[in-house]
Parts: sequence; structure tokens; C-alpha cells
Amino acid sequence: MVKIIALSLTLAGCTTSGGSFCAAGHPIRPTQAEVAILSAASVAAILAHNEKGQKLCGWRP
Repeated sequence: MVKIIALSLTLAGCTTSGGSFCAAGHPIRPTQAEVAILSAASVAAILAHNEKGQKLCGWRP
């Protein structure tokens, strides 16, 4: 029971008060200097975020 409550509180902190991804999100466009120091996991996360925005919101590169 305690685990369920802890999980619920954790997930509640990740929700937004409204709006869609397109209303709240924006493309992530790192500079060349930032790209040079990003980890492969960070690059993959940024790419996934931007691809989602491209599909759902019509973002352009």
C-alpha cells in the first residue's frame, strides 16, 4: 500500500495542469558547442522529442 501511494505521488508530480504537447512543448535546438558535449543518450532524447513534435505539431527542422 505504501508503494502504491509513493508511486501515485511521484506520478502526480509529472503531470501538467492542462494543454497539449504542442501547446506546452517546443523544439530543442542545441548550439554546436552544446552538441559537442552531449552524451549519446541526450542526443537520442532530443531527437525523439523533436521527432514527436514534428509528427504531432508540424515542427520544422
